[in-house]
Amino acid sequence: MTWNWQRPDWPNFRWQRTRLEAAEKQFLVSGGVFVGSVRHLVKEERNQLTIEAMSTEAVTTSEIEGEILDRASVQSSLRKQLGLATDERRVRPAERGIAEMMVELYRSFADPLSEEMLFHWHRMTMSGSRNLRDVGRYRTGAEPMQVVSGRIGEPRVHFEAPPSARVPSEMERFIAWSNRTAPGRDEPLPALTRAGIAHLYFETIHPFEDGNGRIGRAISGKTLAQGLGQPTLTALAETILARRKNYYEALEAANKENEITQWLMWFADVAIEAQRRTIALVEFLIDKTKLLDRLKGQLNARQEKALFRMFREGPEGFQGGLSAGKYTSITGASPATTTRDLADLVAKGALVREGERRYARYRLSIPLRPVPHVRFNERGELAQDERQRQIELE
Repeated sequence: MTWNWQRPDWPNFRWQRTRLEAAEKQFLVSGGVFVGSVRHLVKEERNQLTIEAMSTEAVTTSEIEGEILDRASVQSSLRKQLGLATDERRVRPAERGIAEMMVELYRSFADPLSEEMLFHWHRMTMSGSRNLRDVGRYRTGAEPMQVVSGRIGEPRVHFEAPPSARVPSEMERFIAWSNRTAPGRDEPLPALTRAGIAHLYFETIHPFEDGNGRIGRAISGKTLAQGLGQPTLTALAETILARRKNYYEALEAANKENEITQWLMWFADVAIEAQRRTIALVEFLIDKTKLLDRLKGQLNARQEKALFRMFREGPEGFQGGLSAGKYTSITGASPATTTRDLADLVAKGALVREGERRYARYRLSIPLRPVPHVRFNERGELAQDERQRQIELE
């Protein structure tokens, strides 16, 4: 197998620019929608948005790599890093490290990429890891860096990265490319195109012993933010996690050639869907505030506890709806009290009831916002319903 980095045209990637034009335009339009939506949030809501979005990225970018983090601990660490009120819970190094990286990424999105920055990210990402020899520096092992699957005796090699000896020179070239293609620099590229190339380019080099996926997605997030000129809080890792199998398939296909149109179109779809997830979260927070303002002083402690538990589920709602049994579990209320509380919440317009008796389920009386997949046709044009959505946004 000949990999992309072994070909004579490496790393001179080629792509059909016209097939990315609609996606690039959509990304800028959605970026403007996000900015406009955030302006409607008060300070407390903006802080909540920042914590929710950053913690989701931290948890999901780790989950893609098979590491499960405690969301509450990540949020506690994020709040501390951002100077917000927090609890005094003990936070493991893994949660603290990824939270620190997310905050640094948020604050320094406009700074040029550098080797020192990447080494710092790696130290934070690998906090608590005890089985790595190369932390905060490029890998040095003599053995091939491979992505494999299958049985031990019959492994399938999905990709093999350049040998360790080549990594420093490859990374020097990658960092130089990243900085000269940034907005306002010598060879600026459109945001989605540049972020998609950056992710593939970095993952191909695979410069670290571990943590390449997390840092590669952080680079993509930084690149997208630079394209819009502001922190985006884009739910990139969350969206990739929802398409994890397809993500690995797309990367594997792109690792064989340096004509990367299909990869860039796939990445563009994901990035725009990620934007929509973030916009849905902003709109959800606005609706939540309106609902709570309307109900102020009308709810008992049990009802407030149940509503806040439902709000934690975010724009797509409480999975399966809220049942009487779930209400009892959340609040500790008796069955009779649960029945009265739920009927009162429906009467006050806080909840909407669906179904009858033991099949009754309740949802918040604000719009649910499941995020649809973005679709472009083979010419790079938005599908008909997507074109209509773009017209509405504009």
